[in-house]
Amino acid sequence: MIIQIVILAMIAAFLGLRLYSVLGRRAEHEEEPVPTRFDAVDTQARPTAPQLRSAQPFRPAAIEGALPAVEAGVRDIAAADRTFDLGTFLDGAKGAYGMVLEAFWQGDRDTLKQLCDDDVYDGFDAAITAREAAGETLDNRLVRIEDAKIDMAELVGKTARVTVRFVADIAAVTRDKDGQVVAGSLDDAIETRDLWTFKRDVREADPHWLVDETDEG
Repeated sequence: MIIQIVILAMIAAFLGLRLYSVLGRRAEHEEEPVPTRFDAVDTQARPTAPQLRSAQPFRPAAIEGALPAVEAGVRDIAAADRTFDLGTFLDGAKGAYGMVLEAFWQGDRDTLKQLCDDDVYDGFDAAITAREAAGETLDNRLVRIEDAKIDMAELVGKTARVTVRFVADIAAVTRDKDGQVVAGSLDDAIETRDLWTFKRDVREADPHWLVDETDEG
């Protein structure tokens, strides 16, 4: 009988140690500071600027050195148009820059009319008409766009306007009616700086922007 009691006591002591061991480890685990374990996850879960829907919404290089008004303008446009994304806009602006230049060089009025507002189109049309009257053609080539940065952004009423400063290398040649080169060279690209302003009515479902102004930058 004594032996049985001793055995039961040993079993009870063993189970007690096991229970203490389990509870002790669980308590220590629960005492770990929760913020420490989830800081990294929480940081990734909070986007810097959710209204722009981008991991790097303002692309610092795109507005580097710009006035605070530029960032404020971008935020105003994004608040009025939830589909606006600065990275997507800049990619589209670069594409439009190349398409408009190419259309102007080739005298493609239809494309220019689709991409430009009336005033800008009229300016291109007049230049094309004068070139045609002189019997001249342009053999130009956009070599590359070196840089494109936001120079101005604003929301006026429901019209968003964004000005982009382009730095590009362009090889330009002007030929006469006989095809002879009268100016320029395709071997030497010239650095060109332009300030183009794009506009869009944020109320419209059509996401396309129009060239609203062109100027040398």
